[in-house]
Amino acid sequence: MITNVIVGTNDLERAEHFYDALLARFDARQVMKTARSILWKSEGDGVGLAVCVPFDEQPAGPGNGSMIGLRARSQVHLISVYETALALGGSSEGEPGERRPGVMAAYFRDLDQNKFGVFYLE
Repeated sequence: MITNVIVGTNDLERAEHFYDALLARFDARQVMKTARSILWKSEGDGVGLAVCVPFDEQPAGPGNGSMIGLRARSQVHLISVYETALALGGSSEGEPGERRPGVMAAYFRDLDQNKFGVFYLE
């Protein structure tokens, strides 16, 4: 049903550096790049994550109540993704931990304040 998820940025070059390093944790690579956007996908995964400069040329901003969920392969992977996001300049929205029995999660914001959750279900 979903082909890709797009988040806005006010600095495509800075976002490219952030997402190249972060999405490498998911074995994702750039599959499309234009002057206004970049799309990453993991091999065999039909859904991608893109970042773009808004078409209307207005400043990009995070959606209120919006969040993108990323699936971790393990608890160690979840922690690695979260720590990578923070090391790249992202900010914490919730440290890694068990949210309910069998569900581990961590939350962060990217450089443009877009919110992400990383989830591992045992």
